[in-house]
Amino acid sequence: MSSRCFLPLIIVAIAATTSSCADNLQEISTTPNTISATPTQSMAQLRAKPNNVESPTDDSKAISSKTVNVTLYTSDVQCQEFVPEKVTVPAKEPVTNAIGRIIEEQDTADFSVSGYRVRVKNGIATVDLRLSPQSKRQFASLSSCEQFALFGSLRKTLTSNSQWKIQEVRFTNKGEEIVL
Repeated sequence: MSSRCFLPLIIVAIAATTSSCADNLQEISTTPNTISATPTQSMAQLRAKPNNVESPTDDSKAISSKTVNVTLYTSDVQCQEFVPEKVTVPAKEPVTNAIGRIIEEQDTADFSVSGYRVRVKNGIATVDLRLSPQSKRQFASLSSCEQFALFGSLRKTLTSNSQWKIQEVRFTNKGEEIVL
């Protein structure tokens, strides 16, 4: 008689356990996608995220109205030509903001630029790049395609936006000329 009472309880316990396992399986199957996406994000992308968040206050409207349109030039997938893209950047320091957008696109899991400075004088722009301490690769280790995508895109963007009056672009790493 006691086994008859326990049988329904065991069946209910098994059913409850099985349904809770099924719920956990759904969570487990979606979690790896979230986790695997995070390590591939570059440092520049992580740094850029807080800047992209706008507060719903009236101040954000005033800031967003102070923008200018510029054309960014980025490499096509074959690294043969540049593809123009019209974007809006903050009017304050548009050159610096345009450079930041291009650098963000070039960061990878093993190559990351952590900072940069731009100086424009007499039509010559000097872009001083800083590698991230976590970057496994150096500027000299970039393939010709990667060099075209990073340095070529920066040069084309800076010289093609005529409002900036830049005729020449030089690249340095912590003040030292980058030789490729």
